[in-house]
Amino acid sequence: MKKIKITQVKSAIDRPERQKLTLQALGLNKLHTPKEVEATPQILGMIRKVTHLVKVEEI
Repeated sequence: MKKIKITQVKSAIDRPERQKLTLQALGLNKLHTPKEVEATPQILGMIRKVTHLVKVEEI
């Protein structure tokens, strides 16, 4: 599978609880700290829910 790098670029403060939990599930807990994950359909679905908070790059 392809690997992608996810970086949180906006804060989760004042966001719905579901979006906060999605960021936690992706392993993002600090701003501007990248996380490399496999591009599975489940991960891509989670990214789609928080696209306004993250930046995604292909590796």
